[in-house]
Amino acid sequence: MAHKTFISYKYTEARGLRDDIIEKLGDDSKYYNGETSDSADLTDTTTENIKDKLRDMLYSTSVTIVIISPNMTYSKWIDWEIEYSLKEITRKDKTSRTNGIVGVLMKYNGGYGWIETNNKSEDGCSSRDIDTNKLYSIIYNNRFNLEEPVYVCNECQTVDSLTGSYISLINEDVFLSNPSKYIDNAFEKSDDIDSFKITKSRS
Repeated sequence: MAHKTFISYKYTEARGLRDDIIEKLGDDSKYYNGETSDSADLTDTTTENIKDKLRDMLYSTSVTIVIISPNMTYSKWIDWEIEYSLKEITRKDKTSRTNGIVGVLMKYNGGYGWIETNNKSEDGCSSRDIDTNKLYSIIYNNRFNLEEPVYVCNECQTVDSLTGSYISLINEDVFLSNPSKYIDNAFEKSDDIDSFKITKSRS
């Protein structure tokens, strides 16, 4: 099932991946409600005007795709867009629901070593560490946040990469191979939002 989506990204380094995601959405790209290469340039407009435009784009969406890129945290907008995505907003007599959110780790210099480290424990379990210094707090506070954690390995206490966090982080190559799978997963978690301890505000 297609869902209305919005892509949050740092324009100067991730617009190429934004375009790749839109292309991979195929027919579902008609449900995309964010910026494209044809969008008007808002560089010289006021902050409040930009927020109004973003609010209009985000309001009717149900899944926000966040591109995690090396300099993402220098963006003035991404954490605000995530915060807005997590809110329930009322306009007239209609209230939007909290968006599902999925993070896409951008490949940089041919890989993901700039943000992730892969590990294997003595019992053979594989896991990865994410450098939280590269993330906004509103992202890492919504990871590993099930009310009742379900471990794929009780000894290692690792959780499933898709169901163990409200905001899953998916490598670019994996996401592009089947974007609808990860968009659907984000939406399904928003349907089951009471199972998660959600942080809705930036710190």
